[in-house]
Amino acid sequence: MILLSLLFYILHPIHVSVTEIEYSEKHKSLQIISRIFIDDLELSIRAKLNDETLDILHPKTGLTTDKLVQDYLQDHFRVRLDGKPVKINFLAHEIEDVAIICYLEIEGIKKLKTIEVTNSVIQETHNDQSNLVHVTYKGPIKSLRLTRENPTGSLDIALKK
Repeated sequence: MILLSLLFYILHPIHVSVTEIEYSEKHKSLQIISRIFIDDLELSIRAKLNDETLDILHPKTGLTTDKLVQDYLQDHFRVRLDGKPVKINFLAHEIEDVAIICYLEIEGIKKLKTIEVTNSVIQETHNDQSNLVHVTYKGPIKSLRLTRENPTGSLDIALKK
């Protein structure tokens, strides 16, 4: 199993990230979990910083992994609710096999009708990068597939009566 994980880490044939956005009635927030291949994210951050030796899991530049990832996501992941841009809080990250899992949150959400997501993560590095976004808001899951050609998508998530 370890050998298979290592092989997948080195030569994974697809370029994809998966982001889940779920509304929490209790916290009046959108809770976001984004899973990104570590090697692809590292390539993109290295290119952005022009630092071919950067190891995002063990940065030696005085920065932290959280800071590197937060800055990158700030440039490549945005959300608009009902046509208005919102602040996304980066909470933390964890490593799971070959992926980095990022935890984000948008606070102060009482209700919404539309969500627009821009997710251009890794698209500057891989032409075939697909970013899947699954949104759950008081109903069934709705999904978007965002690509380099179409990095932004919108969903009407208002409840129909």
